[in-house]
Amino acid sequence: MYEKITPPDIGSRITFQDGKPIVPDNPIIPFIRGDGTGVDIWPATQMVIDDAVRAAYGEKRQISWFKVYAGDEACEKYGTYQYLPEDTLKAITEYGVAIKGPLTTPVGGGIRSLNVALRQINDLYACVRPCQYYAGTPSPHKNPEKMDVIIYRENTEDIYLGIEWPQGSEMAEKLIALLNQDLIPATPEHGKKQIRLDSGIGIKPISKTGSQRLIRRAIQHALRLPKAKQTVTLVHKGNIMKYTEGAFRDWGYELATTEFRAECITEHESWILSNKERDPDISLEENARKIEPGYDMLTPEKQAKITREVEAVLDAIWETHGLGKWQEKVMVNDRIADSIFQQIQTRPDEYSILATMNLNGDYLSDAAAALVGGLGMGPGANIGDNCAIFEATHGTAPKHAGLDRVNPGSLILSGVMMLEYIGWQEAADLIKKGLGGAIASRQVTYDLARLMTPPVEPPLKCSEFARAIIEHF
Repeated sequence: MYEKITPPDIGSRITFQDGKPIVPDNPIIPFIRGDGTGVDIWPATQMVIDDAVRAAYGEKRQISWFKVYAGDEACEKYGTYQYLPEDTLKAITEYGVAIKGPLTTPVGGGIRSLNVALRQINDLYACVRPCQYYAGTPSPHKNPEKMDVIIYRENTEDIYLGIEWPQGSEMAEKLIALLNQDLIPATPEHGKKQIRLDSGIGIKPISKTGSQRLIRRAIQHALRLPKAKQTVTLVHKGNIMKYTEGAFRDWGYELATTEFRAECITEHESWILSNKERDPDISLEENARKIEPGYDMLTPEKQAKITREVEAVLDAIWETHGLGKWQEKVMVNDRIADSIFQQIQTRPDEYSILATMNLNGDYLSDAAAALVGGLGMGPGANIGDNCAIFEATHGTAPKHAGLDRVNPGSLILSGVMMLEYIGWQEAADLIKKGLGGAIASRQVTYDLARLMTPPVEPPLKCSEFARAIIEHF
């Protein structure tokens, strides 16, 4: 029952069980063409995906595409300011898996961001952004081939929840008064801090539920990777924001050491076990001294606390994780946000999966993409327990729209993620092979062509790049 769209006559719905998709051989998948260059990159992407499915499975499998509308194109069909019509929301909910091009952010009131709205409406809490290098792609990095990380970014809370009030508004003044007069004075650790009366106010909620369901998916993904890549790094600024970002880290460790106890080891635990493996007779105090460089400078109470932690770890997991068995587990560690920004550039091969909150994940995923070809080569997925939307990660670039010149790589690689998500790995592998082959052969669009040495002249058009990918299957 749709107002202005009609589902395909052929095909079946994708359903979900325990957060995993149950996929027929002929799934109906809604797509949003996108604004601006969406008019160019979506046809190229659809052609590549369809050819890959055909090459991998013959007539056994086929996607039935269902066009739905959002952004400027939706306004043309549904009327002024109808950026996200009910038809589209209903179709994505009903069919479960969708793919979309870039969307314009509406100017003025109403929806702040169509992309954020789609994530929040469908509770797509895991933003997944792989950053992998394809040989031949121009990069500012000396060794971009070392970059191979997957960023799991929490999608529904943090400052992106959008709960804020402007400076001078009645609600901002009320909240500042409440904080300054009641809540801050009642919290001794805040001392005599006060919020300036001419401040805008925003709320940064980080929940245990939101944090752990995101980290759970990250750990589950790590378990599917080769052993050398089974590391999950919790990214946070917990040294400053102890009860939001610090809690994210603590809840991540709690999850790893309870729900995934048999599969996981924390970095801290690995040090304790390693010390005992190297010296079976090591005392608890000496073990504590080795894992805490400032041990001898601490008060006796703090020394005793660290010693008890060592004892607790050995009592709990020596039998199951000791004597080297921990090396076969998923390693869970944590890094401060500003430190990891540096480390993915100086030693990216030390990291595999980065689990982070919303704002840190936004910055980090773009920074990582810059090392492997930029946002034009950066795919993205937004995944929940009953729905998933795959999307280009770049903007609409309206000045290039309709010129058949931009790089469709981001949306094509998002299609690869979609195929992997629904279990069609053979088709996904064909596209990755084709994309790598095209780039290695210097068959690229202008954004990559101008950065190659020597520059490629003439560069391929958007549609030609898609055909080059198919030729390299």
